[in-house]
Amino acid sequence: MKSLTKNTLAYAVSISAAMTAAGTTFAETQITVATVNNGHMIEMQKLTPEFEKANPDIKVKWVTLEENVLRQNVTQDIANKSGLYDVMTIGMYEAPIWGDRGWLTPIDVSGSYDAQDILPSIRQGLSHEGTLYGAPFYGESSMVMYRKDLVKNAGMTVSDRDSWEHIRDVAAAVHNPSEGVYGICLRGKAGWGDNMALMTTIANSFGARWFDENWKPQLESKEWKQAVSFYVDLLTKYGPPGSSSNSFNESLALFNEGKCGMWIDATIAASFVTDPSQSKVADQVGFAQSPISATDKGANWLWSWSLAIPAATKKAEAAQTFVRWATSKEYIQLVGETNGWAAVPTGTRASTYANPKFQEAAIFADAELKAINSADPTDSTLKPSPYVGVQFAAIPEFQAIGTITGQMISGALSGSMSVDQALKSANTSADRQMRRARYY
Repeated sequence: MKSLTKNTLAYAVSISAAMTAAGTTFAETQITVATVNNGHMIEMQKLTPEFEKANPDIKVKWVTLEENVLRQNVTQDIANKSGLYDVMTIGMYEAPIWGDRGWLTPIDVSGSYDAQDILPSIRQGLSHEGTLYGAPFYGESSMVMYRKDLVKNAGMTVSDRDSWEHIRDVAAAVHNPSEGVYGICLRGKAGWGDNMALMTTIANSFGARWFDENWKPQLESKEWKQAVSFYVDLLTKYGPPGSSSNSFNESLALFNEGKCGMWIDATIAASFVTDPSQSKVADQVGFAQSPISATDKGANWLWSWSLAIPAATKKAEAAQTFVRWATSKEYIQLVGETNGWAAVPTGTRASTYANPKFQEAAIFADAELKAINSADPTDSTLKPSPYVGVQFAAIPEFQAIGTITGQMISGALSGSMSVDQALKSANTSADRQMRRARYY
């Protein structure tokens, strides 16, 4: 009888232990985060154990994708309400549109989050009717990064708001392919957020616009033809081979290897090109505000990669906890203390630029902030236009229009079609999209 009692007790204890274990398992929430394969996002993944240590009931699963693939996947997921992702990385284009459609959960900005510390242009760009739908992980504009040694040796200078023609002359002067140095590196890979981010700022500066005041596409205008012709000629003569396949990451690798005399791209790159552990030319990098032609309106873009929570998620509370952590002042402090203050994600919070440690470490800080503050999405074209956005038009139809246009211009760059053919095809496609959407 005693033996039976012992066995019964042992059985009860084992059942209790199993239930406790099961309870622990069920209490643990796994969230899936979709993000882009950029350096700051990869660093966030490395620091995730710090979050999980502070929040032992939450585990983070990462899905890291190339930029165009990420956009396709998250757009499909959120439109279909599939719920594959609990947190997704989106930008200023998607956040207000998807927020307006009810596809996103508002970001919890209560308590110590301090949303007022977020730079106004970044906060406004990620909001709809005053509600924040994307928490900015990093923000950016665009600017010129150049090799001071090469430019000086060529007897040239690079200054804020140089003309595009002067930039072409500098590229010609430093171009030395026999030594593995190309005059200029620019995005050429097709995509509304790839080559068209840069191409639209060039077109803006030449006086172009995506649509006229009646929403009719303007891609066959003389300003677009001048801008695209200039871009194709510049990269064909002074860019690296295969430019039509290069976007941010490819150009970053070339610049850090010392193969680019100049690179005009996202300000966020500044922390990478000045990092001696990544860049062979870290001590020779200079910065200048983006070039202009007919105007400085829309000459440099405005963007923020942000973390957003789809309304379809069943794990909203855990998702909010992660998003608030990854976009907080405390996270920036963690990166600064872990990797150095020049490596923190920038372009989001005023407190970052006010931090003496950041100011001392980041030689690019003033140029970056100046570029971000100069971009105005509400006034980005020389002629009047009906849309908000610098390098994109904040309408649902733009993603398809920008994608097709990017493919056409990449084709012109690769030599598979003329500039006129590319812009005619792009304009015809855009006109079809706008008519279908009943803009006119």
